Amino acid sequence: MDFTESERQVAKGARFVAGGVNSNFRLGIPPTPLVIERAQGPYLFDVDGNRILDYFLGMGPMLLGHSPEPVVAAVEEQLRRSLLVGGQTPVEYEAARLLVELIPSAETVRFASSGSEADQAALRLARAATGRDTVIKFEGHYHGWFDNILWSVAPDLVSAGPAYAPTPVGGSHGQLGPEGIVVMRWNDAEALSARLEQGDIAAVLMEPVMFNSSGILPAPGYLEAVRAACDRTGTLLIFDEVITGFRVSAGGAQQEFGVLPDLTVLGKALANGFPVAALTGRRELMDMFNGQQVLHGGTYNSQSVGMAATLASLQQIASGSPYECIDKVGSRLMEGLREEFARAGRDATLVGYPAVFHVRFGVPEARDYRDAVAADRAGYAAFARRVLDRGVRILPRGTWFLSSAHSEDDVTTTLAAVRAALADA
Repeated sequence: MDFTESERQVAKGARFVAGGVNSNFRLGIPPTPLVIERAQGPYLFDVDGNRILDYFLGMGPMLLGHSPEPVVAAVEEQLRRSLLVGGQTPVEYEAARLLVELIPSAETVRFASSGSEADQAALRLARAATGRDTVIKFEGHYHGWFDNILWSVAPDLVSAGPAYAPTPVGGSHGQLGPEGIVVMRWNDAEALSARLEQGDIAAVLMEPVMFNSSGILPAPGYLEAVRAACDRTGTLLIFDEVITGFRVSAGGAQQEFGVLPDLTVLGKALANGFPVAALTGRRELMDMFNGQQVLHGGTYNSQSVGMAATLASLQQIASGSPYECIDKVGSRLMEGLREEFARAGRDATLVGYPAVFHVRFGVPEARDYRDAVAADRAGYAAFARRVLDRGVRILPRGTWFLSSAHSEDDVTTTLAAVRAALADA
């Protein structure tokens, strides 16, 4: 495929948009950041005239595919009612009610505009509730781009120090210091429990399944051990389910594993492409937002159109119909990929679920970031580039997102592209 026009428009746009993109996570994806004219179902249509089968899905949000009719119809109707009212709307209450029904640990909700913001609200609430200042996060886990949490997301191991006592490594120049953050190795329940016994930790914040920098499941019994250690030491447990929410299951990873956090951060698939996130949790904690005990604000929180998209998306999720398609199509895709990699002699490991899984080259077993970083990431990125040349767009970091708009025919097309890309290696 040719992407010359995308490259030209990005270069032209860079005169007015820094770097030609509005998120650094869109930089550096070969052959160029794409410029998309429209998107429908599982397909993108770019300015070069290419039709591309999409497994980026907006970096994860499009669980129902691009421009699904129920969401579009709800948004069009809401556009005639209100955009932003500086008050409340019935649709936000209905969306919150449905969210509480779906997420096992949710008792009340606060909406926000991004997962980064919702994570900040969770951290502030945890510090206020416990009277403690320090939070534990884990190497390789991502919880937003703000200074206080952008630590050791993808650290080089020279800077990261020993595995038993990682050195916090910042993710950006211009970032303030790591005060209030302790970085630890994930999937090590004994080390975490020992650290919590010091009694100074407000919260443990984690992805319950590690998908941002690799695909790593919690070790058997790990989440249960973390829950018990938090209960024993008066520490709050926060699950960042921005990716896993509605993709691992309709009730998130917490439903899949049967371990309930005190607070949960949700986003991405929550509103199928609209900028909506949420913080949910136990009522006695969330009630601290009442009466200005703990400040949580935002002009665009529960913006009317976003709430209409949220409600429409949650109604589809609650019906179960998206999963009927995704479970069948995604399972076939995962099995087909395993077969194609094995046939080509490519050492590849698939980890995850039909709606979100990770492909890793060269490291069959991984329990934490340091295991996963040894994978052949350059080889996988080159493979992703060859797949794109054949009309299928996959994330170079290895994560695949599926939607209910993907079909059996799309799987056939994808596997053919993968087969050709492997043969061309």
